Amino acid sequence: MENVASTSTHGTTPKKRSKWEQNDDEEIENTLKVIPKKKKRKAKAASDDSPQSIRDSTQSPLARHVSPQPRDPPRRSVFVPPRSAYPAFSPCRSVYCYERLNHIEEGSYGVVFRAREKETGDIVAIKKLKLDEEKNGFPITSLREIMALMVCKHENVVGIREIVVGDTLTQVFIVMDFIEHDLKSLLSVMPTPFLQSETKTLLLQLLSAVAHCHSNWVLHRDLKTSNLLMNNRGSIKVADFGLARQFGDPLGGMTQLVVTLWYRAPELLLGETSYSTAIDMWSVGCIFGELVLKEPVFQAKGELEMLGMIFKLLGSPSEDIWPGFSNLPLTKTLTIPHTPTLRTKFRFLTEAGLDLMSKLLTYDPEQRISAEEAMKHHYFGESPLPKHPDLFGSFPSVAAGDKKRIVSPSAPQRVADYKLLMDFDVDDVDA
Repeated sequence: MENVASTSTHGTTPKKRSKWEQNDDEEIENTLKVIPKKKKRKAKAASDDSPQSIRDSTQSPLARHVSPQPRDPPRRSVFVPPRSAYPAFSPCRSVYCYERLNHIEEGSYGVVFRAREKETGDIVAIKKLKLDEEKNGFPITSLREIMALMVCKHENVVGIREIVVGDTLTQVFIVMDFIEHDLKSLLSVMPTPFLQSETKTLLLQLLSAVAHCHSNWVLHRDLKTSNLLMNNRGSIKVADFGLARQFGDPLGGMTQLVVTLWYRAPELLLGETSYSTAIDMWSVGCIFGELVLKEPVFQAKGELEMLGMIFKLLGSPSEDIWPGFSNLPLTKTLTIPHTPTLRTKFRFLTEAGLDLMSKLLTYDPEQRISAEEAMKHHYFGESPLPKHPDLFGSFPSVAAGDKKRIVSPSAPQRVADYKLLMDFDVDDVDA
């Protein structure tokens, strides 16, 4: 078989065939060679004028050989659900169904925009995945993020609406609910920290979301205040599942290069690769402390400095309080004795609040409190009780393009003495 097609009658340039066309032609030729000779018909066979004979005579030998005979459709098993049971496999819509409004932020795994759906007018957040430099197909981090968002549907987890596509294979977008603020930016512009009652409400919502993720065998692995979104109705939602992944029992080996440094558990800093939900609970403890202090608990520039800050706050670990500590890969390189300063740093917390903080920031991952146990802690039952989310104040949204409010000097201000606030009941304080 020649590699080029024969020249047409008009003298055009011969067209080069692709290897797929060559293989198809060779297969057809080989098929023709093995067509068996037709046997002579018996006297009882149908006449040449029959409809079947006419139909056979009008078809080429190749068509009669290759065309499959009609068969009954295969029977489906009663245990296989119909295709309509999988609505997630419907075709993706175009990103041009949305109108881009403004840029929100850019991260390691994508760029987030605020947009409006043209048909309904709903305001959403659209995350464009970074696929331009991918050489190994669709990134596993994006697959894990989409999987986690679809599995962990909860009122305090950001909702995923759909996946939309652009004009090329590198234009894939995740459409999510739009939330006005992220907690880190909000803390940076607030004149005073949250009240005790507000801190309890936010912490309970965070614990509820984390407990739901863990019950669905999903580790977030990057909990921090910048990944907690908050609306103007006092509700927070966990977002950015780019580092999330499912875990199993028994636990398998995983990378320790997860979680932002300031929220990273000590076992990860010491080289542990077999970890579980306890790493998320350590991050929750760091977020709890940040809500109380209005600044991150640990602000280190490197891992060794981070370990030093942890040892200074909680004291030096040992085999007595952390069984297996001496067997961790990086333990032998550390000689930093310290006495604990937890009570000094969180002097405004009650005894119950300090107890919950110490259980979240526990060295031994096996002894660290779980999300479900933390929600039942007596810290949330003492006065002041958690404030209802509807009673939270609202703030201008930078993500929505709102301008910062200019407060009049004569306007009543929030009480600035935080120590005095901690001694008052929430109902007695004008927020």
